[in-house]
Amino acid sequence: MIFGLLGPNGAGKSTMINILAGLVTKTSGSVKIWGFDQDENPRQSRAAIGIMPQEPHLDPFFTPAGSLDVQAGLYGVPKSQRKTAEILELIGLTDKANAYARSLSGGMRRRLLLGKALVHSPQILVLDEPTAGVDIELRNILWANVRKLNEQGVTIILTTHYLEEAEAMCDEIAIINHGNLIVRDTTANLLGRLDHKTLVIRPASDADLPPLPANITGQKRHDGRLAFTYQSGQTSADAVLDLIRKAKIEISDITTEQSDLEDVFLALTKS
Repeated sequence: MIFGLLGPNGAGKSTMINILAGLVTKTSGSVKIWGFDQDENPRQSRAAIGIMPQEPHLDPFFTPAGSLDVQAGLYGVPKSQRKTAEILELIGLTDKANAYARSLSGGMRRRLLLGKALVHSPQILVLDEPTAGVDIELRNILWANVRKLNEQGVTIILTTHYLEEAEAMCDEIAIINHGNLIVRDTTANLLGRLDHKTLVIRPASDADLPPLPANITGQKRHDGRLAFTYQSGQTSADAVLDLIRKAKIEISDITTEQSDLEDVFLALTKS
């Protein structure tokens, strides 16, 4: 599963991740990671999770291979069980294995952060804004790696401000605000919460909006197109088209638009 954790700035996403990582002490409640209570089994719970932080903090004098080996050692992974070469290949840094981290580009450093989060083969991988400020090529590389890890059975928890990424990548999404859980559901169900659709026509000649019933709203756009918004669960597209025909508006082009995750996010966090 790829699980999205979304919320506006200050919602509590980073605090939650830091609690999972053991960097922040929670004031109440309990945390279980892969079935291990964080208070009762701290070593096991931390061994089950890997975290790719948002900020690229790396020792500039370590090579990528050295960084992965040291990180694996900190987790108590025996040398015979370390997967340094395999991880370097996964993140595309095999040819930079022995280069100093200070010589790596920003994108390469972010890939190395992903590698460091994987050295102890965690069952859960947390990605905190993994593509913030990176170019499209690196973003595609990171997502390809994430999908590959997920196919291998790793559960991914993702925070991102790019809602189109969450919509494309996540199976389930939780939205938090002011430290509270607003909603948790499958991505498909969340998108279904706002079942508004918009039918947009380009009239063959200039036309104004016809009188509309209460279940349909309309807008004449600056380019002359007419947009008719309705709830697909209550009104059919045929009903909208019938209304347009009765108004004797000739259609030269027609498109449809529907709600995306950004609409859902704004609706749930606007207060």
